[in-house]
Amino acid sequence: MALMKRVALAPRAVRQLRRIRSVYLGGAVLSLLGLVLQAEQGPGGRQAVIVAVLLVAFSALFALTVTQLWRHARTSHCTTAQKLTPSA
Repeated sequence: MALMKRVALAPRAVRQLRRIRSVYLGGAVLSLLGLVLQAEQGPGGRQAVIVAVLLVAFSALFALTVTQLWRHARTSHCTTAQKLTPSA
């Protein structure tokens, strides 16, 4: 991992990641709500499995998006990251 070069994302990619982050979070929350509602009705079977798979998928996509944005913000040598980072 020490040999991995950090490449800054293009400004458009950063904007897209910031927009889609809330969509992934909303999908995960709705999937979690669906899973809870399925659990209240008893053993759900196939529907509960589908909702659980959706929850895992949205959670993984959200985590990947947050990680990419975090890694992009850490690139101090990149002018794109410096421009997009809110100043204190």
